[in-house]
Amino acid sequence: MNSQKTLIALLVGSLALTACSDKNAPAAPAMGPMPVTVLEVQPQKVPTSVEVMAQTEGARETEVRARVGGILVKRLYQEGDVVKSGQPLFQIDRAPYEIALTEAKARADQTAREKQRLKGLAEARAISQKDYDDAVSADAVAQATLRQAELNLSWTTVTAPVGGTTGRAVRSEGNLISTGSDSLLTSIYQTNPMWVSFSLGESDLAKLTGGRVTEKNVSGVELLLANGQVYSHPGKLNFVASNIDTTLGTQALRAEFPNPEQQLLPGQFVRIRLLTGERDGVFLVPQSAIIQSEQGNLVMTADGENKVAPRPVKTGEWYGKDWVVLGGLQAGDKIIIDNLMKLRPGAPVAPHPPAAPGSKPGAPAAAQTEAKK
Repeated sequence: MNSQKTLIALLVGSLALTACSDKNAPAAPAMGPMPVTVLEVQPQKVPTSVEVMAQTEGARETEVRARVGGILVKRLYQEGDVVKSGQPLFQIDRAPYEIALTEAKARADQTAREKQRLKGLAEARAISQKDYDDAVSADAVAQATLRQAELNLSWTTVTAPVGGTTGRAVRSEGNLISTGSDSLLTSIYQTNPMWVSFSLGESDLAKLTGGRVTEKNVSGVELLLANGQVYSHPGKLNFVASNIDTTLGTQALRAEFPNPEQQLLPGQFVRIRLLTGERDGVFLVPQSAIIQSEQGNLVMTADGENKVAPRPVKTGEWYGKDWVVLGGLQAGDKIIIDNLMKLRPGAPVAPHPPAAPGSKPGAPAAAQTEAKK
């Protein structure tokens, strides 16, 4: 009996000690508002545009072909080099054409002497006029043959018909070159200016006044490189198809851009932006801040109580790395641009402006200023 009372007393004492220890233990810290970066938006004026995929091509792509046949003995240029008009590119074996020229020259000299000899006899009426006329004709044919032999010999050195950037050599040394379909040796691309070909579909054309491309509804042309940067030189349209492709339902166009630094190469895939005017009173929101859902696009904002407030928005086209918002926002709205997957409507947040360039990402601007001090 006494032992039971002792055991109960020990249990009560241990429970009392446990309760005391629980009371003295520190409470778990409550979760504070989530820090988020907010962008305070203001209405502004942005150019309206139509942006499509495009591909570059040389302003002039010229085929270099052999005019005479023979063995290709030497390539006189480095593939990919920039050459001038008239610069030698290939050398075809000259020997057969040198022999032909010697024969033609000897024949031309002979007919010239014969014509001169018969001329005096014809004037003295010692021969018939027909004999003299035949000599004149024979000399004319011989002189023409001589001229052709001179041209053939000169054509054994294949020169660049235009200046530009050379392509890959189609034929190599030792190949037999003919003057038929196998006469192609290389190509030359004129890359300054650079042409850019693209097409507009029905949905793109519907964005233009009158549903077609004209000088009045296209105020400028920009080229966007693969990294998203705008090419430094503005372009201009130099071709607009007068019909719609019945198979694809598109209108073909071509733009021209200066390329003095050779930054653009033929065959590149780029994007073309047709500037079609200006739109006032719109907002620019980073593309990453727009949430696309089945009900439409929306953004997360921080309201006056620093709580998450979803806001449906009406979006237009992209402008650089931003999305043009046409409706749903007001001046001064604070758009949350990070931690979007962790947010819940009504949840408290600790907003701070975007980090200044060169500062530590994610830290509030005020804290960064204090750190610098």
